[in-house]
Amino acid sequence: MANSKVALITGITGQDAAYLAQFLLKKKYHVYGTFRRTSTPNFWRLSHLEIENKIDFIPADLIDNPSLIDAIGTSKPDEIYHLAAQSYVGSSFDQPISSGEFTGLAVTRMLESIRLIDPQIKFYQASSSEIYGKTNGIQNEKTVFRPRSPYAAAKLYGFWMTKMYREAYGMFTTNGILFNHESPLRGLEFVTRKITNAVARIKLGLQSELKLGNLDAKRAMGFAVTPNRSGG
Repeated sequence: MANSKVALITGITGQDAAYLAQFLLKKKYHVYGTFRRTSTPNFWRLSHLEIENKIDFIPADLIDNPSLIDAIGTSKPDEIYHLAAQSYVGSSFDQPISSGEFTGLAVTRMLESIRLIDPQIKFYQASSSEIYGKTNGIQNEKTVFRPRSPYAAAKLYGFWMTKMYREAYGMFTTNGILFNHESPLRGLEFVTRKITNAVARIKLGLQSELKLGNLDAKRAMGFAVTPNRSGG
């Protein structure tokens, strides 16, 4: 790993983080990943991609500044990819305060930790198309933001703080506005996997019906990764 770039990915157990880790490992990065300490670590996505043993794991808590500072100090990264968040829109209505803490204020905690430890670290914030809210037509960087959930409002706060640290402190910080994207690693909490999992369970006689929330919701779906054109 001598002379290789070092990346720290927060929320390493998630769909996007797993694919990002795989991508960076192929580019010969030394990859660290933060995860929330639980009684049963959730590393199945990394195992599925056969990269679990290639990542250095660091337990961290998004609302605990010392643990974030320790994660950055331990990994000494060239780049940080901040993907960790409370990522379910529906849950944010049930827990708006914790959603603001984990999805919004955590971004500032990360940015401030970088500023204090090493402002030369490059920072990527995974933002969301939810910050646009209800809009007409195709959305782009100039579309007006109209968040319509606590999750979206928290994501928008993180978006503006990332921009502010770039302009006020001269740090390399950037936002990526992500729309819905699917993959075999998608979690069961999301509608696509909820439907396919229910179909399988109904076929096996494990449940009798599928229950969904708002049937009027519309989303454009994309791929989390580029499909393998070779058919593999």
